[in-house]
Amino acid sequence: MTGQKRLAAAAGRELEIVTSYERLAALAPAWDDLWRRADGLVFQSHAWIDAWWRTATRRDDRDLLIGLVWNGAELEAVLPLATIRRRGVTVLEWAAKEHSDYGDALLAPDRNRDAITALWWEIAAAGGFDMFYLNRLLPDAAIRGIIAPDVASGRLRPNHRSEISYRVAGPWRRGTDWFEAQSKKTRQNYRRGRKFMEEAGELRFRLMSPDEPLEPVLTRVAALKRKWLERHGRASDLFDEGAPALAALVDVMRRLGILHVFVLELAGTVVAVSINVVQRRRMMAFITTYDPEFERASPGMVLMMDYIQWSIDQGLEMVDFMCGGEDFKRRFATESATLESVTGARTLVGRLAMLADSAGHAIRNWRSRPAAAGAPGDSAEPSPSHR
Repeated sequence: MTGQKRLAAAAGRELEIVTSYERLAALAPAWDDLWRRADGLVFQSHAWIDAWWRTATRRDDRDLLIGLVWNGAELEAVLPLATIRRRGVTVLEWAAKEHSDYGDALLAPDRNRDAITALWWEIAAAGGFDMFYLNRLLPDAAIRGIIAPDVASGRLRPNHRSEISYRVAGPWRRGTDWFEAQSKKTRQNYRRGRKFMEEAGELRFRLMSPDEPLEPVLTRVAALKRKWLERHGRASDLFDEGAPALAALVDVMRRLGILHVFVLELAGTVVAVSINVVQRRRMMAFITTYDPEFERASPGMVLMMDYIQWSIDQGLEMVDFMCGGEDFKRRFATESATLESVTGARTLVGRLAMLADSAGHAIRNWRSRPAAAGAPGDSAEPSPSHR
């Protein structure tokens, strides 16, 4: 199906499946209008999907498969999907999946449910992929209502890959109220960390102003992240030297007016950074990093405690650490949400891939039992996004 063909659906709606970048680019005005009406997160914005596609690696292995519901000239729903080929298996997943903490559909408040259901089935019928994999689904994700019949019938089923999103929310009126509510040890560690760094020069926490150039701090973020990844034997193309994705995605946040970059500077040098967005009265932490040379002082922890207090002082209702069940997030959290995933096969290749994945998961669980029993205090596994 071409990216320009529309099919009739319920209540006068029309369906469209976008497969070309040219068509994606042309959708910006209508998609932006829907995004505002639906109060969408940045991950479902047109600019985010566009920036991801323009900077994506392995482009020869990827295709767009974005579903739309039109009500005349007004866009009523977007299912931002794409396919990728991995080891001979083509998977339908969220567009920009590797850089998005929460995957979801974008739906107008007054959408037509039958038309959206028809769109989902049309995407499945369009083919071109072996299996479905929709991950990082919040408990209230809009896509859950769309796929519920497939989950009930067993066509889609829960996948073993789930993640934790930790949050800070409470009755505090001031940041200092939150700080004083922390344990004595936590408060002492914060003060010791600051004191240790202050022995080397002036220590300054601040929110970068909107007109400051972002390139120097993004270069610093990427360099610090590469150090961390190398130390832990991991990799992420988001932070490769010269890679364009990080700058493009952060620029999307800036243009949407939701970007908040907090830095901790020691004698003029950035020792910790947190790239955040504010939406729905929440401070959401997208990327946090610190200089390992100052690990003894826990600059990342100091910066986190500073921006939590700043957020409360600004009247925000929550600090959302987003994806990743790392121990340092759990330590401050007052609540959490489980991000679930679902998967399903469309072809024989997809069914075999799912069987192999389930078998591999079972074997890993079996092998990890003795280690898990011997180390009950281990911290949570880092987020796969390495952010």
